[in-house]
Amino acid sequence: MADDLRDSALNYHRFPRPGKLAIQAIKPMASQRDLSLAYSPGVAAACEEIERDPLMAAEYTARANLVAVVSNGTAVLGLGAIGALASKPVMEGKAVLFKKFADVDVFDIEIEERDPDKLIEIIAGLEATFGGINLEDIKAPECFEIERRLRERMKIPVFHDDQHGTAIVTGAALLNGLRVVGKELADIRLVCNGAGSAALACLDLAVALGVRKENILVCDRSGVIHTDRTEEMDTYKARYATRTEARTLADAMKGADVFFGLSAGGALKPEMVATMADRPLILAMANPTPEIMPEDAKAVRPDAVIATGRSDYPNQVNNVLCFPFIFRGALDCGATTINEEMKLATVKAIADMATTTVPETVAVAYGGQAMTFGPEYILPKPFAPRLIDTIPPAVAKAAMESGVAARPIADLDEYARTLSRLVYRSGNVMEPVFERARQNPLRLLYAEGEDERVLRAMEVCVSQHYAKPVLIGRRAVIEARIEELGLPVKPGVDFELIDAQESPDCTELASDYHKLMGRRGVHPEAAEKRVRSRATILASLLLRRGDVDAMIAGPVGTYHEHLDLVLDVIGLRDGVSTPASLQLLILERTTLFIADPFVNYNPDANQIAEITLLAAEQIRRFGITPRAALVSHSNFGSSDFDSAVKMRQALALIRERAPDLMVDGEMQADSALSTGVRGRILPDSLLDGEANLLIMPNLDAANIAFTALKVLGNGVSVGPILLGAAKPVHVLNRTVTARGIANMSAFAVVEAQTHQ
Repeated sequence: MADDLRDSALNYHRFPRPGKLAIQAIKPMASQRDLSLAYSPGVAAACEEIERDPLMAAEYTARANLVAVVSNGTAVLGLGAIGALASKPVMEGKAVLFKKFADVDVFDIEIEERDPDKLIEIIAGLEATFGGINLEDIKAPECFEIERRLRERMKIPVFHDDQHGTAIVTGAALLNGLRVVGKELADIRLVCNGAGSAALACLDLAVALGVRKENILVCDRSGVIHTDRTEEMDTYKARYATRTEARTLADAMKGADVFFGLSAGGALKPEMVATMADRPLILAMANPTPEIMPEDAKAVRPDAVIATGRSDYPNQVNNVLCFPFIFRGALDCGATTINEEMKLATVKAIADMATTTVPETVAVAYGGQAMTFGPEYILPKPFAPRLIDTIPPAVAKAAMESGVAARPIADLDEYARTLSRLVYRSGNVMEPVFERARQNPLRLLYAEGEDERVLRAMEVCVSQHYAKPVLIGRRAVIEARIEELGLPVKPGVDFELIDAQESPDCTELASDYHKLMGRRGVHPEAAEKRVRSRATILASLLLRRGDVDAMIAGPVGTYHEHLDLVLDVIGLRDGVSTPASLQLLILERTTLFIADPFVNYNPDANQIAEITLLAAEQIRRFGITPRAALVSHSNFGSSDFDSAVKMRQALALIRERAPDLMVDGEMQADSALSTGVRGRILPDSLLDGEANLLIMPNLDAANIAFTALKVLGNGVSVGPILLGAAKPVHVLNRTVTARGIANMSAFAVVEAQTHQ
């Protein structure tokens, strides 16, 4: 691991609080009565109900949404048998993925026990606490026996993700890969390199899907697993021993239709791929380096369909497509196990999702990347918003039909609609933006290149390939600060540096500036002085001339100081009369866009209508369908003060200009964010679900709402996003963090791609 990444990872885990998890109360504890309800004497009522009927634990406790991620640290991915304590960061990571993708709560439990019998006893004793058990990083072959015996003993789902999560996603890739190459499961020859727990689970599921066992050859470090072999064999491998003359992976690959790689990087050579059957399917899943790089395989077999475990190539085979969602469905229907029917249902749900039409908003968010079923798209994206409302209902349905659901779900369609509300609660909103920025990183200019936060954000953009940074600043200052911060970047190598005191372009740019500002009291000599001394002016001129693709001003100085300078040079785009700002706020419970917290002090109805339309346009770039609420102190005509009347007038203008936009108002904030509250006041409101865009009546309301929600909701913000400018330009506020600048950098690049 590179030193800079290691240091960043250690700081990530250490600050501002050690670790990645916390326990948070979800019921009020503000009074003596709250205390008496939560604990003694009120808690006795819940205890008695559960004693009477154990299923009531799902109604009165968090058990039905609580999973244990359990490991003894004997087979930690890429690290080996590092022990239970050292595995804890990995298990915490697994826990946050459960929460992020499916809102499943997790306790990570690391057990320092190598004896399988004792480990089984410890885990089995946890049944009263948890709704499910996710076994993780337990070495083979013990993991097979541990899972089998726990499944027999426990009446809750026990799932070894290393085995079954990998198998499920691999199975989906197998189904869709064969659809693309036009081959049938029963006809293919399959070669698997690797014979650990994941590999054997993948093979078992492939057989369950329809691959003939006699058509499978398995290799490990000792070569082909055949019936005459005795070295390094066990009963689990022996199930796939075949009578064959093949002894090496190269022998096995001749004429193979499918390759499963669950072994080591570089194990599959191009000359082996060249001997495969026509239109081969290659699933090279070793991480971080696959058994063969896609470009190397394509060089010898252009007709191949290839998937890897990496996110920077098409067709990522990633367990996160499975484990959060299969547990979500299992927990919600009270499944007593995760059986084969539920696994197969998950395989088919994932596979079928990739063959369906991708919603327009998602396609826009991923920036035109191949999102049509075919060789470059056989699996959904890990951040696809449809995973949450597609897989859990399929799992629950299979559980109910196979008789293992203790709490059957009466209406699966309504269940799916409920799940869809979780999509953007976990911060998934930025991932499509990052991925799209990586596809075509453009030239992004930072006006305040000397600021420490800008330098740190620039380094992130370089390492993550979001942008091609250009910085304005004094060379000596920037070089000294880079050295002081220990950033692994160099001017002229990783980024371009423009020193206004040295740049010969400033004289020509000063002439351009004078042409713009000469009739506003700026003399020629003053123009050159401003261009060389005001970085925002210089940056704006470079953007206007097309030397860079996007620009970020600030965070040094006031927002309006920079905004005025930007608008003097860049101006507004055609058809726009009002600049505005939009703030994205990613909260633990939801994701909100708030307008306008920085630009317009008291906009009129026409301005509010224009701000709403500009904000909705930007929101679609995140792959989100805007649901706008015009927020006021008034609820649907309950007040006739001027601020309420103008919001009503704005609503009429918006509906006239954009009849397809989901918008309603004027309404109070609780009506906007609660369907229950709004339903009691105006059941026929045209707003469906919770609003995700709040249009405020004035700057005070917008700024107060944004800053209060960010602090109280532990929110992550992206913005301010400047609306209406003629070029991709954004102005940062003084409190922005390096992380916030990195987020805005990716967004600025995506906006520039759209302009191109």
